Amino acid sequence: MKPTDEPEPGNHTLLTGFVLSGFSKDPELQHLLFFTFCLIYTITIIGNLLIFMITVHPSFCVPMYFFLRVLSILDVSTASIVVPKMLVNFLSEDRSISYMGCATQLYSVIFLGATEWYLLAAMAYDRYMAICNPLRYAVIMNNRVFVSLVLLSCCSGNVVSVVQTAWVFSLSFCGPRKVNYFFCDIPPLIMLSCTDTSSYEKQIITATVLVIFTPFCLILVSYACIISSVLKISSAEGRHKTFSTCSSHLTVVTLYYASGTLIYLQPKSSNSQDTKKVLAVIYTTIIPTLNPLIYSLRNKEVKGVLIKIIAELRKI
Repeated sequence: MKPTDEPEPGNHTLLTGFVLSGFSKDPELQHLLFFTFCLIYTITIIGNLLIFMITVHPSFCVPMYFFLRVLSILDVSTASIVVPKMLVNFLSEDRSISYMGCATQLYSVIFLGATEWYLLAAMAYDRYMAICNPLRYAVIMNNRVFVSLVLLSCCSGNVVSVVQTAWVFSLSFCGPRKVNYFFCDIPPLIMLSCTDTSSYEKQIITATVLVIFTPFCLILVSYACIISSVLKISSAEGRHKTFSTCSSHLTVVTLYYASGTLIYLQPKSSNSQDTKKVLAVIYTTIIPTLNPLIYSLRNKEVKGVLIKIIAELRKI
């Protein structure tokens, strides 16, 4: 059977691979999408690499910049799991992906996404400590604490991704094997199952609520305390200056949690597949591109070092 062939109706042979449908079959549009996403991916790599290089500087030794370096690694990894395969599919008629390759891609996307959710919660806690307990900040947020927070985020992300991937691939997949998506993700995969997935859908919605809203609640609590402390500052300028240190983080949290929630809370809604594709593009490619811009444009220290680096590059 050729990679683009689909089984006849009623054929329930277990699948050994899948075909990613992507966005469109129009050749001209395929080439336009290829160059568009190639540009986006290039900007993602360069932007996050610059953020990583800038925050490695000795002047950026506080936990916030350590978390920012980890965030850059996660963003580059997420884009690298999804975009290269998508770019190949834009130029190839064979859009197949092996069963193991699909499982690996699903595991990686969930792991990186869940880890970033928990990392954003850790970053909110860091902002809470810096604003609400400034005198104890350096003592409490030492190297051991923020490394432990990153490791805890990674371990939590790994548990979530192992469980979710095991759940998905415990299902029986029958023809057709065409995944109506541009990468292997939970919603389009469970639509291919020839078994009853109603109980699984309840499990995944419950897991999504726990995985997304647990760190989100921690973020809300942190910012409730931050807002309470900021309101106690007498001058309007002081309030603005203090809260402005949180603006970049709040922007990323809004983008990330909004898109992730809309994608995973309705895993088998066929009417919203096109909408989910758009949200998935935002989640896996656009946000990793925007994060370096958000943090550099809203942070005077990062922006200052970035301007110096660009000035030095021009002299070469």
